[in-house]
Amino acid sequence: MKAEEYEIMYRVEDTLWWYRGMEAISRAVIERNYARGGKLKILDAGCGTGAVMNYLTDYGCVTGMDFSSQALQFCRVRGKEQLTQGSVNRLPLADHNFDLVTSFDVLCCHGIDEHMALSEFVRVLKPGGRAMLRLPAYEWMRGAHDLAVNIAHRYTRDDIRQKLVQAGFEVEHVSHANMLLFPLAAFKRLVMERLSRKQEKSDLTLGTGGMNSFFKNVLTTEAKWVAGAGLPFGLTVVALARKL
Repeated sequence: MKAEEYEIMYRVEDTLWWYRGMEAISRAVIERNYARGGKLKILDAGCGTGAVMNYLTDYGCVTGMDFSSQALQFCRVRGKEQLTQGSVNRLPLADHNFDLVTSFDVLCCHGIDEHMALSEFVRVLKPGGRAMLRLPAYEWMRGAHDLAVNIAHRYTRDDIRQKLVQAGFEVEHVSHANMLLFPLAAFKRLVMERLSRKQEKSDLTLGTGGMNSFFKNVLTTEAKWVAGAGLPFGLTVVALARKL
């Protein structure tokens, strides 16, 4: 990821509609199996600037890990202390140590070996532990945002399911998310960007003004569907899998 994107992320993570909506979705998926107020040992693998750690603490004790020292410094500004630096390709952590591993928009990045990373998640999870993934969908939706935040791959539900099984997981749930706003996102990526070719930074820099609350409410509405029967398409793929 470009260095300036970490600062942008830190500034917007607590307020931008996408992060707030994805928090609601992530909570709903986690709460398929775990209640708030629990004592899980959780690893946020690729924790970025630490905002996800804020709400994961509702479920237990959270360790944040990221490859970027800059990202970890922003975590410290947030008051996070249980941090370690390393790559998901080779986690600097003990075997059979965590109940839950979360990894949001990480396996898709340049330099990540998906099979190695998922195998590492299996290694550090306790028997019966779970991994939750969130990844960008559809290779044909690549755009300027992907370049700015180092996205190398986009996925389908079948891609994720196959990779999890190959690594030794039992897949419990896979769904798309961000379906209701998907037509707007597709129009931006496939039409507006190709016509203008001016965007060089990520979508995080695009102001939504008074629409921020509306977009957040639309995305939040999807949480019960994503965690329930699932959604057939959308800008994101969410998966939950159990270590065999």
